[in-house]
Amino acid sequence: QVQLVESGGGSVQSGGSLRLSCAASGYSISTKCMGWFRQTPGKEREAVARIWAIWTDGRTSYADSVKGRFTISQDNAKNTVYLQMNSLKPEDTAMYYCAAEIQGGGCYLANPSEFRYWGQGTQVTVSS
Repeated sequence: QVQLVESGGGSVQSGGSLRLSCAASGYSISTKCMGWFRQTPGKEREAVARIWAIWTDGRTSYADSVKGRFTISQDNAKNTVYLQMNSLKPEDTAMYYCAAEIQGGGCYLANPSEFRYWGQGTQVTVSS
């Protein structure tokens, strides 16, 4: 049974940092496309970042709104994906979700419906 468990969310002041973790079990992420999404009440879930470790170039990509501030990475030995978030802004406040494996293959900032597996989410709140 595939399980993705996010952690690391919390409350932070504007300009602060957080590191989110997504630990996978029952599933190896080493060859899978992994993504981070976020969602606020009343809005659609949006892609934040993705990583595909099997590529040498273009391993990662980011939404324009987080480029230069967020970094996605993964540790295959720990079967875990991370999202380092720096210079946080109030507009980064959201529930953050980890997702795995685009159903049609490939790896890109896909629509949420294209990812096969999801975690339960972790809340990030940034105050001004």
